[in-house]
Amino acid sequence: MWRNCVRLARRGLGRGAVLRPDPTVSRCGVSKDYALPNSSWSQGMMDLYSRFLEMCKDGTWKRIPSYSNSVDHIPGKAFWGVHSKYQPQLWQTINMDTEGVGFEYAMFLNPSEKRMVCLFQPGPYLEGPSGFAHGGSTATIIDSTIGSCATFVAGRVMTANLSINYRNPIPLGSVVLVDSKVDQVEGRKVFLSCHVRSIDGQTLHAEATALFIRLDSTKSLQQQMSCQ
Repeated sequence: MWRNCVRLARRGLGRGAVLRPDPTVSRCGVSKDYALPNSSWSQGMMDLYSRFLEMCKDGTWKRIPSYSNSVDHIPGKAFWGVHSKYQPQLWQTINMDTEGVGFEYAMFLNPSEKRMVCLFQPGPYLEGPSGFAHGGSTATIIDSTIGSCATFVAGRVMTANLSINYRNPIPLGSVVLVDSKVDQVEGRKVFLSCHVRSIDGQTLHAEATALFIRLDSTKSLQQQMSCQ
């Protein structure tokens, strides 16, 4: 989980640092999509991915690419407007260069149901208790999924509250389905819920509720934070 932090530190991000090419971007300027099948995916991950991909054919579901700034690729509208210089680093925390060691995942959106699901296979870098994913990595994938769902509905949002109940640890290398949906919208408040289950649906690993606040597009983030 900390591999990217070490990689960024080695690049030297302090004063006088020498900028190097971003390995997630090809020479022709095309960003790498991390949410595509690779050799580290288990058969269960591949089967679940194929199932959702099949449901995309009639437009009910849409596959969400995973670039450094995936929020820009959620269908519907331009959410973020002017890019933050910090935004790519945020998404690189779950997009690792080496396949299979960290977050292997793919997201799908159902616009009519205001629902976002994430297929998640945790790698060995996410280990907490021996043989199981760290609770922080579970929280990260929940926040990423539920936040993307809120973004689809409300545009630019920020997390106000995220409450997680852990039920059963997630074995490393297993595949789980992170299923989030919007429950209610009240003005600028977006209320959501999320469940993390095994792919057979028999094991509940975690459940969460969240509150996101829609940001005012006419004000800068600094202005809105100063009004809190």
